[in-house]
Amino acid sequence: MTVLRARELGKKYRRKWALTDCTLDVPAGHVTGLVGPNGAGKSTLLNLAAGMLSPTSGTIEACGGVPGSGPAQLAKVGFVAQNTPVYPGLTVADHLRLGARLNPSWDDRVAQDRITRIGLDPKQPAGKLSGGQRAQLALTIGIAKRPELLLLDEPVAALDPLARREFLQDLMETVAEHGLSVVMSSHLVADLERVCDHLIVLVDSQVRITGEVEDLLGAHRRLTGPRREIDSLPAGQEVVSVSHTDRQTTVLVRTEEPILDPAWTVSRLTLEDLVLAYLSGPVPTRPALEVLR
Repeated sequence: MTVLRARELGKKYRRKWALTDCTLDVPAGHVTGLVGPNGAGKSTLLNLAAGMLSPTSGTIEACGGVPGSGPAQLAKVGFVAQNTPVYPGLTVADHLRLGARLNPSWDDRVAQDRITRIGLDPKQPAGKLSGGQRAQLALTIGIAKRPELLLLDEPVAALDPLARREFLQDLMETVAEHGLSVVMSSHLVADLERVCDHLIVLVDSQVRITGEVEDLLGAHRRLTGPRREIDSLPAGQEVVSVSHTDRQTTVLVRTEEPILDPAWTVSRLTLEDLVLAYLSGPVPTRPALEVLR
């Protein structure tokens, strides 16, 4: 089952494309890491999936429906934006009561347990909480809504290392217990490596690579050997990145075939290695999209 599907999706702000020719399928029941530099289109993709924005071109579906198309669709998708919005004049308890009124699948036990565990005072106004505490409150509301798909835009950016670890642990337990699907953007690849089993890398508003983390790592290799030109590599070895020193060449390739050249030393990659290679590698040239009318 696919929980998020995009076909040739694009979003344009005035003259600039924030997202172009985005085609992807996100499987249900997974935690998907959404990675890319600032301005790559991560927040735009999440806002489109939540129904906060409308596409300029192409199509997007979330949980089998058009994002933001009605109350039933809105109930299926939870979204915590990058600035973790809360209402400064409302207390923590007010936020939970509001969440219960607005969300038909609200799980008050989860909300109350999490507030107690992270030490938020129910009587405290949100405007007097620290940045990390506001983030925790917004995350609690997103989880307690019990959506089918939870979209998180840089959810741990304002949290200290201990709070990040606790949140990620909570997230994994929620996914395991309730089959929740998550798409989470983050610059912290080490955190994604702990929890994500699916990956999307966006660069310059385009999808560079997407797929199951295990499959992607299994299909990539680092080749190290004496300095040489790489035009002699077999056709089945797609070059992702290459670097040279005076005496050595290092190439990252994507291939399903074994590496038979004995001149190469072959090693596997970590998720961080893989992400950095695609972030720094050349972006394939594609024709510009036209605005659909």
